[in-house]
Amino acid sequence: MVISNINLIDGTGGPMQEGVSLGIKNGEIVAIDSILPGKGSTQIDGTGKYLIPGLFDCHTHTTDYNRDFPRFMHYGVTSIFITGGSLCTDAYYTEMREHGEQDSIPAPRVFHTSQHFSMEGRHPSKTYVSNNWQDGKTIFFLKDTAQIERLVHRVSKNPIVGIKLTIEDGPAPPFVERIPQEFINKIVEEGEKHGLEVFGHVSDNIELEMAINGGVQNLIHYTGVNIDPSNEHHLELLKKFRERDPSWVTTLMIDKSFLYPLHPEWFENTAMLPEYRESINYINPGMIMRSNMHAKGLKEEFGMEDANLPEGIIPQVQDIQYLNGKGFNMVLGTDTGNDFNFPGYSFHEEMQLMELGDISRLDIIKMGTLNAAKMLGVEDQLGSIEIGKLADMVILNENPLESISNTLSINSVLKNGVIQERIKN
Repeated sequence: MVISNINLIDGTGGPMQEGVSLGIKNGEIVAIDSILPGKGSTQIDGTGKYLIPGLFDCHTHTTDYNRDFPRFMHYGVTSIFITGGSLCTDAYYTEMREHGEQDSIPAPRVFHTSQHFSMEGRHPSKTYVSNNWQDGKTIFFLKDTAQIERLVHRVSKNPIVGIKLTIEDGPAPPFVERIPQEFINKIVEEGEKHGLEVFGHVSDNIELEMAINGGVQNLIHYTGVNIDPSNEHHLELLKKFRERDPSWVTTLMIDKSFLYPLHPEWFENTAMLPEYRESINYINPGMIMRSNMHAKGLKEEFGMEDANLPEGIIPQVQDIQYLNGKGFNMVLGTDTGNDFNFPGYSFHEEMQLMELGDISRLDIIKMGTLNAAKMLGVEDQLGSIEIGKLADMVILNENPLESISNTLSINSVLKNGVIQERIKN
């Protein structure tokens, strides 16, 4: 394949290159130049179009991958990071990985953690009640630190990116107890013996401190954390964390998804798949009450008398920009699986939330591509458009550096250099 005369945004954070031609062979990028000699068996004229790397959603859940995987691909999300779930047995993880390894049926590449390391009566099994939570299969209910060595050894035999450790006390009242500090310390210690990093699930500053003090290497939520750069204790804590070269996933779509019932205009975006727009018909009084409570909580948390939403999320975006500037590997993720958190589409919403702050569009794209690949340990194969890497790419009709919402102007999605079928609206 040859893609000729296209505007290239390669995902490294560097400036856009105009009028570039790419050569792709056997699913790999083999040439990047202004002019390529010879002709490929497939020719794509990129004149007036824009090329970015395939996108990574680095916090996802699905209870129906046959339904959700084509949706991710439709929106250019060619890789996902699944961080546990009520169906995530070893066999279910294997099914999803195998489905993501082929390129004839639209499906993203699948990376994942272990099952949740948690405790009975804690988050997520208590806060998201389901008969699918099965101790030893979809979740590990820790009873004492002595069993941690055996469980970490067990999950280390699977092709996981790291261990999913759930520290938090739940997303909303009534809160459950947090996992004890000694459990956190032991899981990190045992993970290091097997070369496994821990991906901590935190939702406030207390849990952030617990994770950092316990040696956790990565965090898969920013939502709920509130950093004050003028607070000396916060600065010392972040300095300690930064020394680990950590990755930190954003997931601000959690807040926006809770606010959707208050904003019927959000369902009018023509880039939304029809099945997503139809979600407006399922809004009930309980959802609206929860949304109002969440909006009130955001205003109180950040000391605002009033705020238009999602502009009320701006303080969190400013924190993310601060961390990005301090050298933290900030990565985009949505936590799809919640109400109004839509596979594929909401990843673009997450990018738009980043744009509400002072984060540059080049940095936003990098957070959703190369930074993600670095966190997953695959930056030598994926995450940027460079010679020798796999040809997972998205061709856009409009310039995302003028507005990040232009990432929705998708012309084509490629995986392994193969044009993927998209859902017909």
